[in-house]
Formats: sequence, structure tokens, C-alpha cells
Amino acid sequence: MPMKNFRVVRDSASATAPAGALAGAVVAIGNFDGVHRGHKAVIAAAQQRAAALGRPAAALTFEPHPRTFFHPGEPLFRLTDAPTKLRLLAATGLDGAIVLTFGEALANLSAEDFVRRILVERFAVGGAAIGFNFHFGANRAGSPDFLAAEGKRRGFAVDVVPPLQDRGRPVSSQPIREALAAGRLDAAAELLGYPWFLSGRVIHGDKRGRELGFPTANLIPDPSCGLRHGIYAVRVALGGHRYDGVASFGRRPMFDVGTVLLEVFLFDFSGDLYGATVDVAFIAFIRDEAIFASAKELIRQMQEDARLAREALLRAGDAFPPI
Repeated sequence: MPMKNFRVVRDSASATAPAGALAGAVVAIGNFDGVHRGHKAVIAAAQQRAAALGRPAAALTFEPHPRTFFHPGEPLFRLTDAPTKLRLLAATGLDGAIVLTFGEALANLSAEDFVRRILVERFAVGGAAIGFNFHFGANRAGSPDFLAAEGKRRGFAVDVVPPLQDRGRPVSSQPIREALAAGRLDAAAELLGYPWFLSGRVIHGDKRGRELGFPTANLIPDPSCGLRHGIYAVRVALGGHRYDGVASFGRRPMFDVGTVLLEVFLFDFSGDLYGATVDVAFIAFIRDEAIFASAKELIRQMQEDARLAREALLRAGDAFPPI
């Protein structure tokens, strides 16, 4: 679904700002980091309820991620930054998203006041869908049972979605983070329902790849990115086109300057990418980073990496995120 048809309502200085086109929506409530298959089950429940009631369906989510508020000193490997999350939510077919700022005011809001002031008074929700383990309000006092009871009392339906399992594994954000940290892209993609990707703006690098015969598009990922360092087969979206390629994610141990960098070499592409925003989908892990005895040996390995990446991408078909 194009983003232009996807409405976003955000906090404003006024807590009573109108909900606009999303007033009366059935809301899927959650953090939705990754918008994975478990999240999509909650979203589907909201969409089904909304269709039955003839109302819009929307995600109600929080930024920044609540964990960064409660644990500011612990970096959180987010599967999706805020703009990417909205793009993935739009791709589910939702009518829009309500983005609440998670700060001290919301953290201290009681579960009762969250229901009354936000769900009922501000957005007049027609229903809500949540995961089986979703809690809200100060001290996480708002449980699924509590929300269901409040909904019954206040006149809106609540769907509590049971846990989703995949071959005995819970479909949730943390196992996906762990799979990416181990370089197990297939496992991450199976839980997500799509290949994991990141977006960024291409910056100027040190031109070392060009000198080696592999000119790269360079991106600086968020410092909290927990993807395993190494060489990957990737697929890149740029300006409405997709390109296959091979990428290095990490510190480049032969030329380490202390910055984690994503360097992408696109196959069968020529042009200036500086300043362009691209989506890089990670399709297959090829190998760990390594130090080589000479530039000649490094070039030989890069050629082999490119060959292996082409093979992996061929096996992957047209796999790409739903954006």
C-alpha cells in the first residue's frame, strides 16, 4: 500500500488534538519492532474486526521504543527505525498509524487513564487487538484481561491474539535479534516473514573499494545495530529499481578506522549514488570478516565473495521486504 494512502497521527503539544481520519478506528496496539509475523497476526485481528464494523484499522504504537526510556544506558538493537516501521505497517494494508511519544508522561499514566484518556476520549476506538503478553500503563498494570474488561465496560471489543509459534520457536522480536547477531539470516527471515533490511543515505567513503576494483556505496548504520559483522549477499532498492550485490558490514579489519560501516558493491551497476537513500536487504551470510596477507589476496577473496553472493541471490529468487 502506498504511504500516501496511509495516515499518520502523532502526539502534539495538545493532548486533546483531534484524531482526524483515524477517529473510531479499531487499533492494533504494540511496539511493532520489526512488524514480524507475530505482529501481523495482531494487525490481522484488528483488520478483521474493523471490516466487520465498517471502521478504519490502525496501528497504535510508541516512539521511541519504551525500553530505551526505561533503560537509557542499554543500547537496543532495533529491527526497524521509526520511518521503516511506518513503511512496513503501511504495507500490511492498515489505514494508518497513531504514534504516541513514549516519555515520562506516558510512562506514568495509569492503565485506567490510558484507556479513558487515549483510547476512549481522544481516539474513540471501535475496538482493540493486542498480543497475549502486551502490558501497558504505569508499572505495566494494564494486562490483556484488564483491557478486555475495560473494553466491555466502555463499549469496545478487545481481541487478544495468542502466541504464534514457528517450529517451537516464539515469533517475537528478541529471537530475531539473536538470529541476526549470529548471522542466521534464514532464521530471522522466517520469523519476520521477509528478509531483514536497513535503510540509509549513501555517504562518501575513502574510495578504497574503487582502488581494489569494487566501488562501493557506503552507509553508516545505527551504532546499536547488532547484525553479525561479515560479508553478505544483499539486494538493494534504489529509485524504483532493485540490484543484487555483495556487502561488507563491520570494521574492515585490514583498514579499521574505528567506525562500523556497511559497504555495498552492486552488480551490473554504474552511476553516482552519493546522497541517495537506499534499502539494503540481507539475503545470505557468506563469511566473517578477515585480515589478508596482501591486497592481491583480498581482491581474490572479494571475487569469490561476489561469486558466492550471486549464487545465493539466484537461490533466493525475488526475495525482498514488503515495502
